[in-house]
Amino acid sequence: MTDFITSGLRTVEMEAQAVSQLTPRINQNFVLACETILACQGRVVVTGMGKSGHIGNKIAATLASTGTPAFFVHPGEASHGDLGMITKTDVVIAISNSGSTSEVTRLLPLIVRLGIPLISMTGDVNSPLSQAACAHLDVSVTTEACPLNLAPTTSTTVTLVMGDALAIALLEARGFSAEDFAFSHPGGTLGRKLLLRVCDIMHKDDDVPKVMIDQPLQDALLEMTQKGFGMTTVISKDKKLLGIFTDGDLRRAIDKKVNISTITMADVMSPNPKTIRQNILAVEALTIMESAAITALVVEDENGHPTGVLHLHDILRAGVV
Repeated sequence: MTDFITSGLRTVEMEAQAVSQLTPRINQNFVLACETILACQGRVVVTGMGKSGHIGNKIAATLASTGTPAFFVHPGEASHGDLGMITKTDVVIAISNSGSTSEVTRLLPLIVRLGIPLISMTGDVNSPLSQAACAHLDVSVTTEACPLNLAPTTSTTVTLVMGDALAIALLEARGFSAEDFAFSHPGGTLGRKLLLRVCDIMHKDDDVPKVMIDQPLQDALLEMTQKGFGMTTVISKDKKLLGIFTDGDLRRAIDKKVNISTITMADVMSPNPKTIRQNILAVEALTIMESAAITALVVEDENGHPTGVLHLHDILRAGVV
């Protein structure tokens, strides 16, 4: 009976060892590859056949999402029209474990004719692909994790890691920031955390609950019921924020058996409420809510006027968390 654990551990150990052998290969050729891509005025075109193609597709996606415009071209399709996607201003990264995959090497004459810089990622430094490249990245392995030494396993892992090393080196060279990353991932949670601001999701204008400081508590209850936030801002005659009145303040007022038709907001409101500005990130507002154990924040402008309300539900609906 197969010992699944032993087999799995052997695979992990073999691939980890192969990856560790990449260290001395991050050398001058690697530097040349990075410099070639940084000097590129067009895009990075990644190509590869079979499993190398799958890895190339992922490398292209990683480059594109970290500040290096890139896309994948299938070498078989390239010979039937897709070569028109490659321009003289581009750089080509060709991936082949043997370095002599026919579908890939068939593209070499045109790449050379157009004068397009070629970076190769192969397991054979003497292969046609390696010899034609201006920079060769060595992704050779001693053996595949496959016991038959046939299925691309260790070799594809090593190639993927080399691609990641290339992408991250370029990211750092470009000074690519978290905000830059967010702009290329606007639909993801990370993108929303880094891009979505309070002004994008807050309630404003007539949706903001407001009562004057000299109005009776019963007016505040009507405003709270109408606006549905469980709170209302309390403002002065010149519309500046003076305080806030919440469900919690209402419970405390009821405990004191106040007359809701005569007592004014000045006597029951909470002064100096926590406020935020509309240009801060929504995720920062969430942190403030969590630390203060509250579910809503008043958005205040530079003149002290309440311009909006942000509720915890607004942040949740926006998918920030």
